[in-house]
Amino acid sequence: MIVAVDIGGTKTLIAVFDFKGKIIEQKRFETSQNYKDFLNDLQINLANLSTKTFSYGAVAVPAKIDRENGATLGYGTLKWQPQPIQNDTEKIFNCPVVVENDSKLAGLSEALLLKSKYENVLYVTIGTGISCALITKGIIDPAMADSEGGQILISSDGKMAQWEDVVSGKAIVKRFGKRASDITDSKTWDTIAHDMAVGLIDLIAVTQPQAIVMGGGVSTNFDKFSSKLTKSLKNYATPLVPIPPILSAKNPEEAVVYGCYEIAKAKYGHISK
Repeated sequence: MIVAVDIGGTKTLIAVFDFKGKIIEQKRFETSQNYKDFLNDLQINLANLSTKTFSYGAVAVPAKIDRENGATLGYGTLKWQPQPIQNDTEKIFNCPVVVENDSKLAGLSEALLLKSKYENVLYVTIGTGISCALITKGIIDPAMADSEGGQILISSDGKMAQWEDVVSGKAIVKRFGKRASDITDSKTWDTIAHDMAVGLIDLIAVTQPQAIVMGGGVSTNFDKFSSKLTKSLKNYATPLVPIPPILSAKNPEEAVVYGCYEIAKAKYGHISK
C-alpha cells in the first residue's frame, strides 16, 4: 500500500492508496501548530488505520522544501520551524517517503488528468492563501518548483499588496464579511474576478500555459466567477499573451493526496512489500 499525507494549515488528511491509485481508507485530524504534537497526532491516527504496512509514501507540506534533504525551510500557514520531516515520517510509517510542496502536488494530479490534451498546465489554488504550480509534460516544472504565486504584488485601493492579501479566502472574508461560498451578489463576484485576473495575468505572461486549472476552497465557487474571470483576463490579453482555457479542478478536496500518490509511485514504484 501507499500512504499519502496532506498537511494543511488547519487539517491534515492521511489517505491509503492501493497500487492502482484507489483510496481505500482515510483519516482527518487537526494540524497542531506544534510540530512534535503533530508527529504524535500522526502516530495516533496511523494506529487507527486498518492498514499498518506501506511500501512507500509521500508527504505534502504548505512550505518551501529542501528536496535534497527532505526537509522544510519555511511555511505559509503553519508556525513550525524548519523540520527534517522526511526522516521523521519515514520512522513513523516505516517506509521511504518523498516530501513536496502541497500546491505543487495538487497541480501534478490535476494536470495528469489532462495529459492527453495539454502538456503545459498552470494550477492555481485559492484557499486560505494563494499558491500555484506549473506542470510540464507530466512533471513539476523545476524552474517553477519553488514559485509562490500568492506573493505577487498587485495594486489594490491605491497601494501595492500581495495578491493573496486581496483575493484569498481569508482576504475575501476580511473585505466582504462573508465566506466566498456565502456570496451571491453578482457585483461582488465581479470585483473578486477582477482581482483574481490582475494577479493571474502575470502568471500567464510568465508561464504561457496551455490551460489553467483553478483549485482550492474559493475555487469550489467556480461557476460563480469563471465567466467573469475569463472576461476580465481578456481585457489584458495581447498577441503575445493569449488567454488559455480556464478549468475547474476535478478533485478539489483530494487533489493533494492524489498528487502524493503520483509522485511516490514515480519515485519508489519499483519497491514492493
